Amino acid sequence: MSIVSAQLLTKEYGIIKAVDGIDFVITPGECFGFLGPNGAGKTTVMRIISCFLPPTSGTVTVFGLEVNSDPSVIKSRLGVMPQDDNLDPDLSVFENLIVYARYFDIPKKKAVPIAHELLEFVELQDRGRMNIKELSGGMKRRLLLARSLVNNPEILILDEPTTGLDPHSRRAVWEKLNNLKFRNTTLLLTTHYMEEAERLCDRVAIMDSGRIITIDTPQNLMELHGGGNLEDVYLKLTGRNLAD
Repeated sequence: MSIVSAQLLTKEYGIIKAVDGIDFVITPGECFGFLGPNGAGKTTVMRIISCFLPPTSGTVTVFGLEVNSDPSVIKSRLGVMPQDDNLDPDLSVFENLIVYARYFDIPKKKAVPIAHELLEFVELQDRGRMNIKELSGGMKRRLLLARSLVNNPEILILDEPTTGLDPHSRRAVWEKLNNLKFRNTTLLLTTHYMEEAERLCDRVAIMDSGRIITIDTPQNLMELHGGGNLEDVYLKLTGRNLAD
């Protein structure tokens, strides 16, 4: 049984193929990671799954629904934590959650307890009245995570969730994501941090130049290809470092 699947998924920008005929299947409740350097096609795949970008060709289904045919229904059941900070700087921490809840037609009476619960989950319960500009980078990432959970999504899409964070803040986000895994939320993750993938992902798709090189568990990949971590595996499979 799949919750997300793609067949021959392709995305072209003129003569450039950002995604080049890839196939994958994601099962309910797993954390599935797309790994690779910038430009590998990871974010493009996520934007197609979340119905923000149409594929050029191929088929993508989410909850058994095609992304081209039922985008509104799919979006209502997804949570998205973007790579960039797009919080509203004119609102408080608490107000950012309440206003975002309107996009899912959640009335304020219901949104208020949801917001309190989510701020407690990400350990920002004492920051609700603060302006966004007063938050540290790590706090903003945790608030973005809280915001992505407002509609109690079945799938949570995380695009480079810990980019730019210090090690302590990164581990704090990992802890929250592991808690969501225990609740059986399906997590889709893009990252170029191999430790992040090793800690969180049940399976990973290693991408390079728009193609999927392989899909397997982190442990299997390290055993099959040698090396002490996924970065070594990536180097062996592609012949180049993730930083290239």
